[in-house]
Amino acid sequence: MNVWHRLFFFFIGLFLAAPIIVVAGVSINEKQSLTFPPQGFSLAWYGEIFLNPEWRSAFFASLTLAILSAAVAVLIALPLAWFLWRRTAPWANIFQLLGIAPFTLPPVITALGMLTFWATVGSYGQPWTAVISHAIFFVTLPLVTISLGFSAIDRSLVEAAATMGADDRTVFRTVVMPLILPYLISGYAFAFVLSLNEYIVAYMTVGFTLETLPIKIFNALRYGYTPTMASVTILFVVVAATVFSLVARFGDLPKLLGAMSSND
Repeated sequence: MNVWHRLFFFFIGLFLAAPIIVVAGVSINEKQSLTFPPQGFSLAWYGEIFLNPEWRSAFFASLTLAILSAAVAVLIALPLAWFLWRRTAPWANIFQLLGIAPFTLPPVITALGMLTFWATVGSYGQPWTAVISHAIFFVTLPLVTISLGFSAIDRSLVEAAATMGADDRTVFRTVVMPLILPYLISGYAFAFVLSLNEYIVAYMTVGFTLETLPIKIFNALRYGYTPTMASVTILFVVVAATVFSLVARFGDLPKLLGAMSSND
């Protein structure tokens, strides 16, 4: 790679990173102003996330929602991926299509569907509806990663365990689960990060009764700008980068993203 190629990719990277750099600069402004380069240096706006009762409540609401919805998404995706792996009939693909559909639709369509459903059954505004809605919306991510994990299993191992007298439950617990565990954790991580940042579905289901960080940012914009919003944005970026770095460090990231192995 010659120097011109390096410069080209450097400027492309700088162009893509420019919005984050500007937001990071604004988040350390000493004054409550939307200015870049920053005027002075202060980390007080980051402290505001945890010291201000409203921002702290929104932070823990987002964290709780992301933790629970990602767990529910995995609980839905795991048996579905197991079923699709065990059943090779063409009609089984219908369930895979149903698992992928919520994430492929425009978010606003999914959000309106969730709003209509919860309002119809009389549960609109309940915090648990946001957990289920996010789980359904993001179930595609753990479904894809866990399915990749199942596809990487050598079926002869399962056949050998069955030959030795192990039933399906024992095979799943002792052979399958250890092999797919990295893919399961990765699917949970993907769903967790996206749920933490999601706004539309959460707003449509519990926006008037539960304030998550994204909802808090949009609500706060009606009363003016504060660098705390930029601090929350950088916090989201750091969390996402940390989670995905751990996935890349301890998992097979190319395989998780759908790349074929050299043996394929």
